[in-house]
Amino acid sequence: MTAQTYVPSLLSRTGAVSVLTLAAVGGSVLAPGAAPEAQAATHAVKALKVAASKKGAPYKYGATGPSRFDCSGLTVYSFKKAGKKLPRTAQQQYNKTSHISSAKRRKGDLVFFHSGSNVYHVGIYAGSGKIWHSPKTGAVVRLEKIWSKSVWYGRVG
Repeated sequence: MTAQTYVPSLLSRTGAVSVLTLAAVGGSVLAPGAAPEAQAATHAVKALKVAASKKGAPYKYGATGPSRFDCSGLTVYSFKKAGKKLPRTAQQQYNKTSHISSAKRRKGDLVFFHSGSNVYHVGIYAGSGKIWHSPKTGAVVRLEKIWSKSVWYGRVG
């Protein structure tokens, strides 16, 4: 059962559900005009969950899933499953996202590793300074702490 199943039983005498009650059961509230931001967050969280579900999938250069991935192949696959299309390479993905500061990063944002102006790796931000990514030949999709300060953040619109 989902949280929405319980909402009718949580109605107050006036027929309203408080924001706190919804939060307690995992519901969500959308403010008028907040749909684009909320929708972007929903896609990002879905993509994050897809990437996490691929834990242990082997790295293969040029692979876009469903059982093998390179770094940008994992992000392409994850966001496609969440309803968003991304370009194929990490650099193209960086060029296509809204660039944000580390202070504004959220779960599901893309984390781009760069050397100078060249992006060479991408992962999906999981919170707490960690990303889901497909790192290199011989490795598998995994959750890992961000190991470099040379990162940029991008939000898929």
